[in-house]
Amino acid sequence: MMFFFSQCRQVPGFVRQYRPRLLPEHLTLIVTLAFTLFYNQPFWHGALVGQRLDSPDTWALIAGYATVLTSVQYVVFLFFVSQWTVKPLLALLIVLAAAVSYFTGHYGTYFDTTMITNVLQTDTQEARELFTNSFLLHMAIFALLPILLLFWVRVPASSCRRAILRRAGHLSFSVLLLFASLFLTYQSLSPLMRTQPELRYLVTPGNAIVSLERVFTFREKISPQERLPLGEDASTLTREDQKPALLVLVVGETVRAANWGLNGYSRPTTPELAKRNVINYSDVSSCGTSTAVSVPCMFSPLGRDDYDEAYIQQHESLLDVLTHAGINVLWLDNQSGCKGVCDGVASDSISPDDYPALCEDGRCFDQALAEELKKRVKPGRGDTVVVLHELGNHGPSYYQRYPAQFRRFTPTCESADLGQCAQQEIINSYDNAILYNDRVLSNITDFLGRQKDFAASMIYLSDHGESLGEKGLYLHGLPYAIAPDEQTQVPMIWWLSDAMRQRTGLDATCLRQQADQPRSQANLFHTVLGLMDVTTTVYQPAQDIGRACR
Repeated sequence: MMFFFSQCRQVPGFVRQYRPRLLPEHLTLIVTLAFTLFYNQPFWHGALVGQRLDSPDTWALIAGYATVLTSVQYVVFLFFVSQWTVKPLLALLIVLAAAVSYFTGHYGTYFDTTMITNVLQTDTQEARELFTNSFLLHMAIFALLPILLLFWVRVPASSCRRAILRRAGHLSFSVLLLFASLFLTYQSLSPLMRTQPELRYLVTPGNAIVSLERVFTFREKISPQERLPLGEDASTLTREDQKPALLVLVVGETVRAANWGLNGYSRPTTPELAKRNVINYSDVSSCGTSTAVSVPCMFSPLGRDDYDEAYIQQHESLLDVLTHAGINVLWLDNQSGCKGVCDGVASDSISPDDYPALCEDGRCFDQALAEELKKRVKPGRGDTVVVLHELGNHGPSYYQRYPAQFRRFTPTCESADLGQCAQQEIINSYDNAILYNDRVLSNITDFLGRQKDFAASMIYLSDHGESLGEKGLYLHGLPYAIAPDEQTQVPMIWWLSDAMRQRTGLDATCLRQQADQPRSQANLFHTVLGLMDVTTTVYQPAQDIGRACR
């Protein structure tokens, strides 16, 4: 594109003379003003709640906020633009602003550091589902067209001295304008930022730029050459007259408690599990609203209340503690990886080639995990923990998470573009995916129930929930402080074989009586250690759900 527009001799003269000439500062100002007016609709929607558009005071407020937004970003951009960099830099900003504005406006996404981490960890399969027709149309209008216009503009050459003086003048005037607008809008802007601090994550493209910088700075600061040890003193004592323990820990994906049949949901989304002897925990909160936060957190000794991302990333996980205790550990993945949790243990991913009947287009239904589990469980190996990381209800393509025979609730949303579907159609597809997961989990418990060489158990816990259109929100990943219950309340069940109850002395009746107490993902780490009879200084008995029922 740059090559095309640089070849002026190939463009007819009558066309060339109509190409506008703009200095880098003026071109940057126009693009920044366009960001304020056309790429920040979610910000304006949140900032103007309760304001009357027929009031002159409201329009004065809009003018003041627009000046603040434009000035802040303009001052920053001015430090990086020049005659040679202005077009490529603004083109990148336009692409970024267009993409961010789409997901913010379409799904209610907030681009904080957590969301940026999610984006960086997204694999090609997940990303491909987001490239819908509406996204491509949005990018054509808000990215491709502006970039074509951008490169059509001619930037005149200037001497170094003149460019420096001109830049200093624009910066000085912009800073003065910024302070003046902040002074005039302070009485309304200050309480707005205090009561709705999340609005700063809606200022496009500054939100993504700042969050991206923070993510990379954080990674450079905390990344050790090797993870720090955790629970190296761990040990376990299995008597010769005991069967070895087999725990299958199923990490669910994007299943919310509100649609979980065992929790009293109006639809029978868990009919098979209802027939099994499972213990259902009806009040469980997640550590985060995304896989990137929740999965590392639930395998750490920390919880949401004392969450420390640096500590979690720098230290080993629950799986390493189990390994230190001499327990065989295996992570099987049907998702986009373990987020560092399984780095120190044996791990593998489901191969579509191994299960052609359960996989298509590079994605496998979660029953493939159950089939792989059956292959991997071998008698005579001692105490074993297998983690199954499900694809679950990962959105937005809920309709692709279950086989056709589980399309029970209809009509369904048969598109990754949720904006093209009615809310009930989205919910129907989502519920069908839970219904299928019910079959997968029941199949696992049946398999474990047939084990004669192990004292078997299964714990299922979803990583986070999902918004399905409530309050105009979709998917997940909102800052935890403002996230709705749909994104933070998750299902959890516990199944124990008779042999496991005998081995551990757990009283199932006691566990059921306490199942309605508030729990969180912080309980998982210590509950697993207690179940597997692991002794270590990092074990906290008060966080072990089973401790009081032994």
